[in-house]
Amino acid sequence: MARQLFPASIVGSMPRSTFVQDLINEKPPLPPERYEAEMAAAVRYIVALQEHAGLDVVSDGEWRRKSYIGVIAELAHGFELGYNPADNRPWTIVTGELTPRNPGFIAREIAFLKTITSRKIKATLPAPALLGERLWDAVKSTGAYPHRDDFVRACVPILRREVELIREAGADIIQIDDPHLCLFVDPAVRSAYRRPDAAADFAVDMVNAVIEGIEGVTLAVHLCRRAGARVRGEAQFQGDYGSIVPQLNKLKAHHLTLEFTTGAAGDVTVFKQLREDFEIGLGCVSVEPGQVDSAETIAARVRRVAQCIAPERIVLNPDCGFAPGSGAAVSIDEAYHKLRNEVAAAKMLRDEFS
Repeated sequence: MARQLFPASIVGSMPRSTFVQDLINEKPPLPPERYEAEMAAAVRYIVALQEHAGLDVVSDGEWRRKSYIGVIAELAHGFELGYNPADNRPWTIVTGELTPRNPGFIAREIAFLKTITSRKIKATLPAPALLGERLWDAVKSTGAYPHRDDFVRACVPILRREVELIREAGADIIQIDDPHLCLFVDPAVRSAYRRPDAAADFAVDMVNAVIEGIEGVTLAVHLCRRAGARVRGEAQFQGDYGSIVPQLNKLKAHHLTLEFTTGAAGDVTVFKQLREDFEIGLGCVSVEPGQVDSAETIAARVRRVAQCIAPERIVLNPDCGFAPGSGAAVSIDEAYHKLRNEVAAAKMLRDEFS
């Protein structure tokens, strides 16, 4: 059976309503039975929203996680949990040696999704080098891990075990999100490293150690250019993907998801430099609050890339997740509208290319 042209997907996170944020952060926490009942109802809603929008690939919106990065603290002991005094966002710092804590936390997200949807299911995990960038502290972490890279390596077996459990739970796609690797597209960032290519190679090696040899599931890597930073008013990174193409081609993945709605992403001809066996998740829908791309605008972005690679390799998705940061205020209705337009663009392109 031929693969459907231009499947419509999601990157991962969906906006959290005030209710969901309250549910997650309630103090004292709700009794487990009540919490699970209310969270299950919330996840059913956000999956139904994605299905009604027409997506071919859905997630649970990452709604069960207090923090996307901090989910590692659900999987392993060794972390100090708190809040960043600068912005009061959840803050997780490694302070002790990692030991398994709750294997299957993410896998259970997938097991629940299997009971409520027949669409393809995507599971998401943070990359090891990303965890090193965000969770290792030069003061608090050195007692357990004197060097950041030591901590990154320690994350690999924890994440790999979770990947194995996610596969067993029935996920169709397992996506590793690595905005850290994508830092190396920026000349200013590269100049801060003595050997930037070696640092980028290390990030790739750690992703490969998590996913290599895992069979029976599509393995994806999301190269986030920190589109979510626009939602929080943070600085954006410049530079095109060409500077990390050698690293991308070393990934032991089947699928690359790349942001491409901003001019900073560079020329689409970069796709010609990527391995031909990569499926491309094309970031063709802006996640910028207040910017709702029309179906035609989305389709036009895809047409440009379809001039460089086979249309059969292209999957449509937003640039990034819709909830960058656990407390980001993003409209669910606006995200739904964007997904509806993504699906309309996919239908338009199928009619054209088939």
